[in-house]
Amino acid sequence: MSIELNSLVTSTPQIRHGRLCVAGTTTTVHRVVVWYKMGESAETIARDYPHLPIAGIYAALAYYHANQAEIETEIAAEQAEEDRLEAEWYARRELKQERVA
Repeated sequence: MSIELNSLVTSTPQIRHGRLCVAGTTTTVHRVVVWYKMGESAETIARDYPHLPIAGIYAALAYYHANQAEIETEIAAEQAEEDRLEAEWYARRELKQERVA
């Protein structure tokens, strides 16, 4: 019995806003790629996150390598949003401290 790769990564509008996930989980391809880019191997990811099947991790990485520009753009956009929110939080915190002083 063979398994189709597209059954190992799936997209559902109700899960992670339709982002592609390892099938049967809410872990996005994007998240697997971030771990991979941090130097984690597929085997280490599977060990650290036992709910992720090794085949799903490899399918996520295969998708990344086949669609690298798309995923890199998504990662950059998410990082930019995190940076914006962090800067906003620090600015609000500073403003509150000035009001108290």
